[in-house]
Amino acid sequence: MKLNIIETGYFKLDGGAMFGVVPKTLWNRHNPADENNRCTWAMRCLLVEDKGKLILIDTGLGDKQDPKFFSHYDLHGDATLFSSVSKCGYRPEDITDVILTHLHFDHAGGAVIYNPDRTKLLPTFPNAVYWSNESHWNWAVHPNPREKASFFKENIIPLQESGNLRFIEKGISPFASIDFIHVDGHTEQMMLPVISYNNQKIIYAADLIPSSFHIALPWVMGYDVRPLLTMQEKEQVLKTAVQENHILLFEHDPFYEAAVLEQSEKGIVIRERGALSDFI
Repeated sequence: MKLNIIETGYFKLDGGAMFGVVPKTLWNRHNPADENNRCTWAMRCLLVEDKGKLILIDTGLGDKQDPKFFSHYDLHGDATLFSSVSKCGYRPEDITDVILTHLHFDHAGGAVIYNPDRTKLLPTFPNAVYWSNESHWNWAVHPNPREKASFFKENIIPLQESGNLRFIEKGISPFASIDFIHVDGHTEQMMLPVISYNNQKIIYAADLIPSSFHIALPWVMGYDVRPLLTMQEKEQVLKTAVQENHILLFEHDPFYEAAVLEQSEKGIVIRERGALSDFI
């Protein structure tokens, strides 16, 4: 097995939305806001090479939207989904599987692209099976008012129309070395891939723990549909990570890819953080 970090660029989100009830005087020390109260965040995906498969986890924001949309989020940085996959020595046609942790636009936007004359939307990775789960899919295609702005039909429906979409059943993984934790606090049935690698486990924490700044239990995003449940789910994942020395991989942390944890008198804290390669 080989693990490749796939950087897809940075974007900005409102700091209050990203840190929920935590006062700005606290979170601004970790990720300072700009004049519009927006903080910079990564969109970090993972490419897993294993047993003849090339498995991409999440796809970033993509580039389908219009300039007005991108002006809200200030997409920036040199890395893109395509450039990062190419840097690993692969073409889009080589990807065999795409795991979508959930279908919010900053995770699933890169899953679909326009054809050259922008008349049709197609899967970005034409030979890949795209994996979601039925409960989350139904939640996304019939969105509630709170999340409606995060689920774009153009990111979702073309996957179904292409015939490339498959659903993962809870407790049953289609992959030999990847299991899944299903959580419901951020959105219905978000899937956290747990990768077994060289006698270690790496939890791709998606939006349950989007950054190393979100380790403390009350540091929960304002985007979460069930924030109290997020705290319970996060507590369980963190406890397991400490007990079994798991590595957390952060999708949105602008500075650190991964971390390992420890139990302290004040609760669970980060023992060390850095690049994923520092821990594997």
